[in-house]
Formats: sequence, C-alpha cells, structure tokens
Amino acid sequence: MNLKAWLSAFRLRTLPLALSSIGMGSFLAASHQQFDLSIFILCALTTILLQILSNLANDYGDSIHGADNIERQGPQRAVQSGQISRRQMGTAIIVCALLAFGTGIYLLYEALKDASRNTILLFLGLGILSIIAAITYTAGKKPYGYAGLGDVSVLLFFGWVGVIGTFYLHTQEYHWLTLLPATSCGLFAVAVLNINNIRDIESDKKAGKLSIPVRLGKSRAVLYHWILLALGVACAVWYVVFTYNNIFQFLFLLSIPLLWKNASGVWRKHKASELDPYLKQMALTTLFFILTFGIGQLVHL
Repeated sequence: MNLKAWLSAFRLRTLPLALSSIGMGSFLAASHQQFDLSIFILCALTTILLQILSNLANDYGDSIHGADNIERQGPQRAVQSGQISRRQMGTAIIVCALLAFGTGIYLLYEALKDASRNTILLFLGLGILSIIAAITYTAGKKPYGYAGLGDVSVLLFFGWVGVIGTFYLHTQEYHWLTLLPATSCGLFAVAVLNINNIRDIESDKKAGKLSIPVRLGKSRAVLYHWILLALGVACAVWYVVFTYNNIFQFLFLLSIPLLWKNASGVWRKHKASELDPYLKQMALTTLFFILTFGIGQLVHL
C-alpha cells in the first residue's frame, strides 16, 4: 500500500474548507446558547468523510474523462500518475461512502431523537444526496461538474445545507437569518473552486469540462471571483446589521485584507503554477473569516 499516494489522494489541505460550514453552523448555535459538542464532532467527522469521498471520486472521474492528463499543470493526481489503480480507487470510494453514511446515520440518531418523522426523512435525504453529489461531480456517465454545475453544488452543500443543517442539528430550530452567513460560507467555498478552475482552464477545455471559467473565459472568471468575495462579505455585514448587539460582531472584517490579497493575486497571476498558492490562501482565509465571525457572535458586552 502506497500510504503517501493515498494521503495525497485524500487532499488533506481541502479539509479545513470542508469544515468551515460546520464551524459556522456551530458558532451560530453557540450564539443561541445551544451548542452540543457531540453533535459538532459527528458533523465534523461526517463532513471530513464526505470531502475525502469527493476528492477520491474527483481523482477517479477526471482520470476517466480526461481532465487529468500530462498537460494538466496542477498537482499530479494518484490515478492519473498510476500510483493508485482505478480498481483500488473505486473500492476506496465505496468504503468511504459507506463510512460517511454510517456516521451520518449515527449523527441523525443523536441529534434528532425527538424530531418528527418528516424532519428525520428530510435530513436522511439530504445526507444521501450529499453522498451522491460527492461522487457524481466528476465520476459517472454524466458528471455535473463537466456541465459547469460545480459552483451551484458547492454553494448548496458548503453553504446552505452545511451551515443551516448544522445549526438545526444543534438547536432543532430554523432561523431565516442564518441563510446570510450560510451564503457567505458557500460563496467563499465557490471562490476556492473558481481559482482551481481558472488554473485548470486549458486542460478542462480540452477535456470538455465546461466549468464556469471555461464558459466565461479568464478575464470574466476573474471578475466573477471579485463578485463572489464581495457578496460573501456583504451577506455577513447584512446579518450583523439585522442582529446587531455590539461592535465585536464586525470582527470578521479583519479578513477583508486577506480577501483583497486573494482577489488581486488571481487578477494579476496568469500561469497555472502561480495560481496554485492562492487556492490554499483562499481556503485558510475562509477559515479565518469563520473564526472571526464566530468569535464576534460569542462576545457579549
């Protein structure tokens, strides 16, 4: 077993971004004095497994459909390089999907013991849909990532489902205002995907992967990136305006210089190798945004 190859295929650097929605939902629950540590741990574990599942399926799917090839300028993938066979990767995808399903079921058991049947079925459906979405982004006969729908999926699962769902599992309540920070979280996750797709624009174009940057072209994809970041900040500002208690709720504005640095870098850099560091920077900036936003919600004067 090539442990290094498997760890590379897991793409561990993507995990902090995946956990951002769990963190945001949990911070919001804590601000309502309804945080549950066991729920947080189970949400985090299930999300990590779903993200790894998505990464493995992406490695597998892109190797089949041609997006991962010798001309691709990003990091080398495990199946593409031959370090892991397609059969081995297929087995890993099944195992990871089963683990994610198992932890998800346990999460629902712990969080929704007293919930109605309709609520349980709703969350069960969302969980199954999350597994399907993770696998079919680039794998399968008609992967939706190749149709340019990856951004919509990321906004849905890394934003709305991840944040609002986590908040509900903690509190058993829904507040429409949580849609605003959920949207911020989702838009920043889309921004990470957008950098990835701008970097891979040439190889994706040749493989028929019609990502948003392939459809828009480099210059418009950069403008799209600025819009994502601006709207993400705006949604957070609107939430604080609607729920204002004290100035510390604006602590997340400390992330603006980092967001500006990211957008400026994506605008200035042209080579794929130069864009790659901004993927990590955007993911870490998103995590910093979540932490400062969450801490600001918990401070009471």
